[in-house]
Amino acid sequence: MPRKVNYGLDYDDGYDGYDDYDDFDDYEDYANANDYGVKEKEKPSWNDRSTIKVEKKTKKLALWQCSVCNSDNEQSSSSCDICGVLRDPAQNIGNGSAENAPFQFNTLSPDDMVSVGKMSSRKSSKVSANNTGKKAIAKFTATNEMAENSSGIISGANQLNGSESGNANIKSDTPQILASDLHQMKLDKVSTNFRKAKPLAEYKPEKWMLANQDGILNQLNLAVVGHVDSGKSTLSGQLLHLLGRVSKKEMHKFEKEAKEKGKGSFAFAWATDESAEERERGVTMTVAVAYFDSKKYRVVLLDSPGHKDFVPNMISGATQADAAVLVVDASIGSFEAGMDGNGFGQTKEHAQLIRSFGVEQVIVAVNKMDTVGFSKERFEFIKSQLGNFLRSCGFKESQVTWIPLSAMENENLVTSATDARLSSWYEGSCLLEAVDSLQLPVRDASKPLLLPICDVIKSHSLGQVAACGKIETGAIKNGSRVLVMPLREVATVRSIERDSCPCSVARAGDNVAVSLQGIDGVHVTPGGVLCHPDYPVTVASRLELKILVLDIMGPIIVGSKFEFHIHHAKEAARLVKIVSLVDQKTGKAAKKTPRFLTAKQSAIIEVALDRAVCAEEFSKHRALGRAFLRASGCTVGVGIVSKVFSDES
Repeated sequence: MPRKVNYGLDYDDGYDGYDDYDDFDDYEDYANANDYGVKEKEKPSWNDRSTIKVEKKTKKLALWQCSVCNSDNEQSSSSCDICGVLRDPAQNIGNGSAENAPFQFNTLSPDDMVSVGKMSSRKSSKVSANNTGKKAIAKFTATNEMAENSSGIISGANQLNGSESGNANIKSDTPQILASDLHQMKLDKVSTNFRKAKPLAEYKPEKWMLANQDGILNQLNLAVVGHVDSGKSTLSGQLLHLLGRVSKKEMHKFEKEAKEKGKGSFAFAWATDESAEERERGVTMTVAVAYFDSKKYRVVLLDSPGHKDFVPNMISGATQADAAVLVVDASIGSFEAGMDGNGFGQTKEHAQLIRSFGVEQVIVAVNKMDTVGFSKERFEFIKSQLGNFLRSCGFKESQVTWIPLSAMENENLVTSATDARLSSWYEGSCLLEAVDSLQLPVRDASKPLLLPICDVIKSHSLGQVAACGKIETGAIKNGSRVLVMPLREVATVRSIERDSCPCSVARAGDNVAVSLQGIDGVHVTPGGVLCHPDYPVTVASRLELKILVLDIMGPIIVGSKFEFHIHHAKEAARLVKIVSLVDQKTGKAAKKTPRFLTAKQSAIIEVALDRAVCAEEFSKHRALGRAFLRASGCTVGVGIVSKVFSDES
């Protein structure tokens, strides 16, 4: 990062300042006049004061001679009392020689020295002569230096920085040093760690990035979302138990502890809700990450919170999803609460969000069917109501799979239904088979590395930091150098863990924890991005968005404040401009600019963020181009980044 510096004196500032010292010199002579027999209250005449100065100089043994007017001056003086020229640093080097002096001043010509001598000999007009002479000499010296020794000044500054002895011996030459340091610091400011991005067309992936390892299942990131108390954590825990990821001994322990706290029905949920606060409240608060193997995939299960207070956590975790399981509660009243919820239930909001994440495939798990007697009519009612809404969100009917089940009763999870009330009318696949029927999205390991940071794990004892997240594009291996954005710090990959297991190489689509070295842990934060050093992502605090306004109660006007979400970053934002409305059928912008936005409208807007975030245009990179606006605990708009006003330009 560029250094922040306090700028020193300019050459003109330094010389002009000496004009003010004339009165001070006169006062000093007057104050010391008692040493020469002058009365304290009697101000000496100009001639007497000149005589006093001569006598005073003769008493001083430590003198230095001006190289311009040959006048003797006290050793402590940094400039000539007669002509005002700064003292030659070469005469105050001490043990060093004149050749090692960092600055050399050009001497005046003989004619100029004669003119200076004439000015100094006019004792009757000493003050005006001093002012005129010093300004002329300063102007001449500064001009001569700029014309002939500009490179010498810079090299002198470099020598000054590299030589400790030089620093110690030229403390009296403050004006020159400050001006030189100013020039050098300006050069340093230009030479920062900023890397100009190379054209993407120049990037060529290495062979190890594209090779697939035999015997390893493809990874599928599966988000489990839905309204609060719909049974998401119980469903996840039951799956993990049935597939051997949670042992019988552990389940027995969970059941015992849950009963002791009066929460016997939450035993399976405790397989993913591990924190004491989550178990005490019976509510998932953060995205829990678990793993299991199906016949086709190595599944990363992202159990998301359903409570409206923790939607920001749900957004941060579920943005990694390739597909989603939308869990709904079939109980009478519970499904309706998720669809309404005082205007906007979490079933609706989560469905909108996962579609905005880019998720196109969704499995609708109609849970707790045992509470309605596995009624086919209830299932069809839910399918009809929710199906219409999903189509309005942009989900294709062919990409939506409907599964009736009961997580608590283990019906239709990993095997076909055994209860006659369900098997009598449902002949479709079970949940695990539906997971295997999902298709992986396109993953490109041939592009530069891009890994949005979801979480950061710091080890204060070892001084290490690990960045966790899903690799969107490219590949990474041990020893790779990465650029940590937005602070532009370069680090080296020390080790990689995929699915909590060490590995040497990870590619696009893998959920990994990357341990970094050579960087301060405070520079690695959730919401940042690990990328290729030569292809940094864009950093911006002002963005143009193309959004869809959701079901909101009041209008959105210029100046409205939001909670802005993009991948794993969250910042306060303000609407600064409504550019235009967008026709939802044609996608074209209208000519008329509206004064405010209402529900169900599409528009192009500009937002200003409190702090810069890593963002890209949606057309260039989808993972860093999806944005969400929230206010008053609700999502008010979803959309994409259409333009980035880069802070680096």
